[in-house]
Amino acid sequence: MLRKRNKERKKKNVPKAGGRLITVSDGKSLISEQFRTMRTNITFAAPDHDVQTILVTSSIPGEGKSTTAANLGVVFAQEEKRVLMIDADLRKPTLHYAFGIFNVIGLSSVLTRKNAFYDAIQETTVAGLNLLPSGPIPPNPAELLASKTMDALFEELKKLYDIIIVDAPPVLPVTDAQILSNKCEGTLLIANAGIVTKEVVIKAKSALVGSQARIMGVVLNNYKIAKNRKRYYQY
Repeated sequence: MLRKRNKERKKKNVPKAGGRLITVSDGKSLISEQFRTMRTNITFAAPDHDVQTILVTSSIPGEGKSTTAANLGVVFAQEEKRVLMIDADLRKPTLHYAFGIFNVIGLSSVLTRKNAFYDAIQETTVAGLNLLPSGPIPPNPAELLASKTMDALFEELKKLYDIIIVDAPPVLPVTDAQILSNKCEGTLLIANAGIVTKEVVIKAKSALVGSQARIMGVVLNNYKIAKNRKRYYQY
């Protein structure tokens, strides 16, 4: 039922992957190991029940939330989980670049009832990992994400996948992440040590708490571990 990628990639009509999936290109790296640590921490964050829907967001743009979400999806798939990535950034979507697939129809198409979800979900080159891209950018992203259609979509998808990872816009510029955090069972807040301040992160956290989000943790991105080493990693 899913739209499969052509195994013989043609440069004219198939986008190339963005090269941001280090968990695919270098699974033994320190960064990949940190993503596996994140996976373990998420698994044990709620011992009484499985966390099935995870929102990934940040305080402001440019903190690496989409890259983090994509690599987190990969490590869950490598654990033989059925994983669905949803690009819910209906303003500046990027996940389709990370996985090298088309973004012709997607979440916005489903929420406006122009397409069924099984027509919009695409397989990726990562075994067990599918992607629901954003689709065409709509004029009313927040209204679509807050709709009952979005609630119904989540319920249908939870029957098909073990883990659903939702990439949302940053918290502070728009309300989309707050809306989605209330619908997801867990929220990860990405903080880029190189560009964001403590005050901004606290403000974003307060906004999520106000939406009754269940914040599972903060991922500190782009943190330099030693002055004499040129390696950065996430933890």
